[in-house]
Amino acid sequence: MDGKALRAESQPEETLDFGILPELIGYHVRRAQLYLFADFARTMADAQITPGQFGVLSLVAANPGLTQSALARAVRIERSTMVAVIDALQGRGLVERKPSPVDRRSNALMLTAQGRAILDKVIPLVRAHERRMARNLSAGDKERLIELLPRLTD
Repeated sequence: MDGKALRAESQPEETLDFGILPELIGYHVRRAQLYLFADFARTMADAQITPGQFGVLSLVAANPGLTQSALARAVRIERSTMVAVIDALQGRGLVERKPSPVDRRSNALMLTAQGRAILDKVIPLVRAHERRMARNLSAGDKERLIELLPRLTD
């Protein structure tokens, strides 16, 4: 290791020169995501629900009969990845696949009673998590942030 690398390794973060990083939206979004996901994981430790699983359960609950393909498009993941997510949730008894009434080649996704119960249990935890994460934002700031972030992906 050279001397510069050694100095950087032992240097406290608050004295580091972050170069271009503080100017980048992606840098700040990623740091925020890491912070948010760490708190979410602590919050959901007993329920063993990840942010992605919570999103899937929420979408299936709000859209009974949703196909795996439509769900994968909605959360912007590959269909093969969605199959694994649904397999895991089905294995836990939270989601079930039923033949689609409109397309025999597709499965309609439904929450089970157990899936509904766990979603009902974790929604208050998610709301508390959201309050913690937004504690330094005014209501207007939070509203504006929620309005702005989707513009990055449109």
